[in-house]
Amino acid sequence: MAKRKRLSLPLPGTLSGDPGVADTGPDRPALQSRAPIAQVAGDAAAVAAFHDVAGELTRAREDGRLVVSLPLDVVRADHLTRDRLTSDAEDMEALRTSIATRGQQTPIEVLALPGGGYGLISGWRRLQALRELARDDPERFGTVLALLRRPDTVAEAYRAMVEENEIRADLSFYERARIVQRAVDDGAFSDTKQALNTLFGSASYAKRSKIKSFLRVVEGLDGVLRHPTRLAEHLGLKLARALDQDASLPDRLARALDTVDPTDAEAELAAIKANLSHAKGLGKERSESGRAETGSKPVPAARYQPIGPGLMLEMDEGRIGVTGKRLSPDLVKRLEQWLRAQPEAR
Repeated sequence: MAKRKRLSLPLPGTLSGDPGVADTGPDRPALQSRAPIAQVAGDAAAVAAFHDVAGELTRAREDGRLVVSLPLDVVRADHLTRDRLTSDAEDMEALRTSIATRGQQTPIEVLALPGGGYGLISGWRRLQALRELARDDPERFGTVLALLRRPDTVAEAYRAMVEENEIRADLSFYERARIVQRAVDDGAFSDTKQALNTLFGSASYAKRSKIKSFLRVVEGLDGVLRHPTRLAEHLGLKLARALDQDASLPDRLARALDTVDPTDAEAELAAIKANLSHAKGLGKERSESGRAETGSKPVPAARYQPIGPGLMLEMDEGRIGVTGKRLSPDLVKRLEQWLRAQPEAR
C-alpha cells in the first residue's frame, strides 16, 4: 500500500490572493488593502452620515426634542408670570429628596432670550429644588436638564406653562384666574376672554365658567387676600357674586383683614365669611325651583369676629363658639371654668 503524502499549508504572504497582505514577489506589484474608488466612496458616505446626524441634532434642538444641560444661573424663573402662587413645603421636600437620590428625571422647558440666557416656561418647582440643592453641592447640582422650546409668541409660552401645570399641579381656581389676568397685563392677549379660551381651551365649559367667576375675585381683591389659594370653590364663587352686587365689600374686607393675623389662613377665611353674611344682595334664600322665597323667615348667617391672633369668635342664633389654630386644651379649660363661674350658669 502506497504511503500517503502529507500536505502542508502555505506560509502567509506566499499567495497573492491573501487579503490584506502584500505579495513581495519580484514579478507582482504590491497589493492595496482597498481600491481608491472604494475608499473615496466610503469617505463620502461617512461625511454624509455625519452631516445627517448633525442636521438631525440641530433640528431636534430647534424643535425642543433634544435635552440640553444648562447652568442654573442662565435660567430666568421670572421671565413669565408664574401661575403657581404657593408651593407645599412637604411636596418640595419630597422633590428635593427624589432629585438628590435619583437625579433630575424630567427636564424643564425654556426658551432662548434675545439678550442671552433662557426664560423658564415650565418646571419652576424642579428649578427651585435644584437651586436649593446646589447651595450645598454646586458641583453635582449646578446644572439643569432642559428642553429648548421655540414658541412663536408670548401667548404660546403662557399656554405651554399652563398646560404643563394643569397636568402636574393641583392649582386653585384663584391661581388659574390670576394667570389669565396676568397674561393680559403682560400683553400676551388682548382681553381676558381671549386669554381664558386660549390658556384653558381644553378645559370643560363649566371649568372655564368658574375660572371666569374667580376673575372677579382677582380683580377686586388681588393684594388684599394673603391666602387666596385657600379659597374653596364654593366660597370663591359666592365671593365673586358678592363683589358684583356690593361695591363696598372690597374696602370692608380690607379693613377686616387688617385686624387678622396675616399668617392665619383660617382667620382670613372666617373674616371673609363674616363679611359675606353682611354683603348686599345675598340675603335672599332660594327655593329648589330657583325663585326667591319671600314668605319665609331668612336663616341668620353665622357671624365671625376676630378676638386675637389665631382666634375667632363664631356667633349664631342661640350659639357661640371659638375657633382658630391657637385654640389649645388649656384655653378651652380656662374658658369652661370662666363660664361656670358666671351667674347665668348657676
